[in-house]
Amino acid sequence: MRDNLDLAASAQQLADAAPTGSIDRAAASSVAITLATTRDIDQARRTLDGLSPEDVRKAAVELFERLSAD
Repeated sequence: MRDNLDLAASAQQLADAAPTGSIDRAAASSVAITLATTRDIDQARRTLDGLSPEDVRKAAVELFERLSAD
């Protein structure tokens, strides 16, 4: 399993590739920042639960689940 910083780098690459202003970019950026600033996967997942607005939270959680499953 990859660590938080590896996952953060992957999320940042996705954010950089997403269109500016898109939900995908906001979600991937949020996942990248969260992973880079939390101790472990569990803490990152809990932190994402507090993200708003709801559409960004949903997209971020889905991306997080995809990245952390690899």
